[in-house]
Amino acid sequence: MSGANRIAGKGRLTPARTVRFTFDGQALTAVEGDTLASALIANGIHLTGRSFKYHRPRGMLSAGPEEPNALMDIGRDSARRTPNVRATVQEVFDGMQAKSQNRWPSLSFDIGAVNNLASPMFAAGFYYKTFMWPKAAWKKLYEPVIRNAAGLGVSPSERDPDHYANHHAHCDVLVIGGGVAGLAAALSAAHAGAEVIICDEQPEMGGAFRHETDTTIAGKSGFDWAQAVVAELRAMDNVRVLTRTTAFGYQAQNHVGLVERVTEHLAAPDARLPRERMWQVRARQVVIATGAIERHMVFANNDRPGIMLASAARTFLNHFGVAVGARVGVYTANDSAYNAAFDLKRAGVSIPVIVDVRPQVDAALLARAADLGIEVLTGHAVVDTKGSLRVRSMKVARIGGGGGKDYAIDALIMSSGWTPSVHMYSQSRGKVVWDEASERFLPGVHPQASMSIGACNGTDDLNETIAEAVRAGRESAEKAGVASGGGWAPPAAVAGTSWAGNMMGSGEGAGPDTTVKAFVDFQNDVTAKDIRLAVREGMESIEHVKRFTTNGMATDQGKTSNIHGLAIAAEMLDRPLPKVGLTTFRSPYTPVTFGAIVNHSRGALFDPTRKTPMHDWEAAHGAVFEDVGQWKRAWYYPRTGEDMHQAVNRECRTVREAAGLFDASTLGKIEVVGPDAAAFLNLLYTNSWDKLEPGRCKYGIMLREDGFIYDDGVVGRMAEDRFHVTTTTGGAPRVMHHMEDYLQTEFPHLKVWLTSTSEQWAVIAVQGPKAREIIAPLVEGIDMSSEAMPHMSVREGRICGVPTRLFRMSFTGEAGFEVNVPADYGKAVWEAIWARAEPMGACAYGTEAMHVLRAEKGYIIVGQDTDGTVTPDDAGLNWAVAKKKPDFVGIRGMKRPDLVREGRKQLVGLQTRDPKIVLEEGAQIVADPNQTVPMKMLGHVTSSYWSENCGRSIAMGVVAGGRSLMGQTLYVPMPDRTIEVTVTDTVFIDKQGERLNG
Repeated sequence: MSGANRIAGKGRLTPARTVRFTFDGQALTAVEGDTLASALIANGIHLTGRSFKYHRPRGMLSAGPEEPNALMDIGRDSARRTPNVRATVQEVFDGMQAKSQNRWPSLSFDIGAVNNLASPMFAAGFYYKTFMWPKAAWKKLYEPVIRNAAGLGVSPSERDPDHYANHHAHCDVLVIGGGVAGLAAALSAAHAGAEVIICDEQPEMGGAFRHETDTTIAGKSGFDWAQAVVAELRAMDNVRVLTRTTAFGYQAQNHVGLVERVTEHLAAPDARLPRERMWQVRARQVVIATGAIERHMVFANNDRPGIMLASAARTFLNHFGVAVGARVGVYTANDSAYNAAFDLKRAGVSIPVIVDVRPQVDAALLARAADLGIEVLTGHAVVDTKGSLRVRSMKVARIGGGGGKDYAIDALIMSSGWTPSVHMYSQSRGKVVWDEASERFLPGVHPQASMSIGACNGTDDLNETIAEAVRAGRESAEKAGVASGGGWAPPAAVAGTSWAGNMMGSGEGAGPDTTVKAFVDFQNDVTAKDIRLAVREGMESIEHVKRFTTNGMATDQGKTSNIHGLAIAAEMLDRPLPKVGLTTFRSPYTPVTFGAIVNHSRGALFDPTRKTPMHDWEAAHGAVFEDVGQWKRAWYYPRTGEDMHQAVNRECRTVREAAGLFDASTLGKIEVVGPDAAAFLNLLYTNSWDKLEPGRCKYGIMLREDGFIYDDGVVGRMAEDRFHVTTTTGGAPRVMHHMEDYLQTEFPHLKVWLTSTSEQWAVIAVQGPKAREIIAPLVEGIDMSSEAMPHMSVREGRICGVPTRLFRMSFTGEAGFEVNVPADYGKAVWEAIWARAEPMGACAYGTEAMHVLRAEKGYIIVGQDTDGTVTPDDAGLNWAVAKKKPDFVGIRGMKRPDLVREGRKQLVGLQTRDPKIVLEEGAQIVADPNQTVPMKMLGHVTSSYWSENCGRSIAMGVVAGGRSLMGQTLYVPMPDRTIEVTVTDTVFIDKQGERLNG
């Protein structure tokens, strides 16, 4: 067998299946299924790291995800390495390279340990006081030192070669936790017909049965029963079983984030598999069965390597077959530590004494200890330990007495009780309540569709736990709307003890010497003395104590320390625990890697890429693309020998002389439907919509409450109760959110339904004097004459045999049509239109030409010609504001004195004195170029282009009092020259609008 501390016949691993790994360069052997923690203990290694602040030697405290000490750098090679991995959850694989952290030059000899000698200087809150003076020293002295010392582990410097996955899932019932409660609930819900997902962070389910040996269910050991249940669940079509999967975040509407470690335990993972998989689960009902977390005892020097939780020692023995020591002391305030001592004793480990702070202990436990020859000292406490890199002895004294007796040991296990794991419940926005009978915090009212069961709900008795779980599974299925099936009958034969008694004190049994270090938070080196100091300094809220001391702020989020800190603070304040408060449990439950969070979104996929149905055609015809939001949009179509400017000039000229095809599919599109649709739009837009006839369109402006332009677009009325609303490309999601927000919170009385259809419609804009001639032969069921279909109208019919919403509208000032067809037909319809357009001299044009064409007509682009401080009047769009409407979003904001005062910046046209000079967008505008610096700025250039159709440069800008400055000369100072500009109106071509009619 691998390792001197392996116990023959103990554990559930197969001894013959060995793997090799290294720890700090030392070659070691483990058994397949070992965690790094169990493998190190098997090899006689307890020293695994150094504490953050004092660099004290530390070893494993736990055997699970609550581990605060044993954080490792785990790697396969130089590129595949992850810092701060908990050794207690990392499975050993062949070739694994494990390194300790936070030490130099070596783990056994760490220069940083000098901090321990200087610890009086580093008392709680020392940084808040020390670094206040002298103020000038912060940047040069304090900050560089603190930044250099901050953090645990070293971030990888090479690119991560692995890939990660993201999966969305829906289910009727999500069960978090695979212990006896979770398994029974999942089986109950599944038999009732529910779609079930059950997840657990361990490689195998069973929860406390991993260490528990005294329980039998239906004639099987608890662990074997659990594996049988898992096998049954896996065989059911309506159940998904996820092991090595941690529920880390519980969000609104029962949206729960899970992270599955897919290949972290494999020596040679399949390259096709992701390293980790993020599950985003939306469940109708959630069952929380997360168990309880054992707490340590707080006493002098309780952090030496070899001192750990009793449940950890029991897990290492009963699951991994590893003894934590040859001579193990026991210190407890709880019954469960006795079972750990009994298991170790029966395995051949010497137990010199069980030290129990309680004056009275269950007689049955004392009798069992006597039968095994174990001395029990009640009313006693461990008051100190000795040992350098591993605990070597403990001093035991009677509580309230003096002196004490030393016991030689090489490990010490401890338990001060169990804390219900209410993290998931708290993340769901639930408020815990204090249970006076058991002296612990338990879940209160569940704010979401969920329930807590088992130890996390304060249910300790095994039979009661199973009954509660069966009931929860059945009720969850029913609440999820699943017709209850035959159900599942729980096993009748259940034998076992209650899971755990509870003690909510700090575990400080003997009135400890306040000058020594009795650790509460191991990772952040927070001692009982620090908690007391915080209270003396005036911190009465536990949240203030937490921040003053950093208790519970480490990567383990205080899973073992929070209650101790609370108990000590309550004792100092002489208040009941619930009066002091409880810190907030936030996600993630345990650390989540950036890879799992980011998954596909890196490199070329850093941001999701959205492509229109015509993208492939555009690419095949030489389009150069630009990113607009998440969309890839054709920017321009260069022909052989053309640069960008030549291509854009050609496109602009062709559109005005013949026609052009433009892909407008990226425009936001929202269907507004319902008997109150017009009333709703009246409230959301500045315009009035009551008199707009079906089949007609109108340009609309949307404001924020403050009266500034938020978005714009053309709205078509398809029927009395149906509108087709378009938005800017970048504004689509926020406008949809804006509308939905007002509908739900301000106008819930209106009968309106909103549906985003941005990706359901492909849009082909055909613009130019030949636009009607190009598409007319392809259109069926629509009279396209100017009389039947005037400018700003919409009709429904067919084009190329495909349903269409055909808008007659223009963003170029030319006669134009926007052909809306179902997205699946977008490319085919585009190609059919192109087949007619190309022989007629038309071109495909991109966004750059679109910008120039619209600027020639003075059409604004929200977000370019507006900046969040522009009103409709500032933009020259007062005509789009209904004068008689009593109310709409932004109406009061528009009337604020500052928004109606004279001298506001107004949108105007700008023409350079030299027609060949193209202004820079964003350039500042002044009245006097000879004034001293800093100059008084009047405004800035918002849009600027070379216009081939005008034969000169054109520009728009916002200028203070701009409309009163028509014809006047202003100046644009640049680094190398000052440019003269003349203020004009914003329309540079076809001022009468005659070209709109072709």
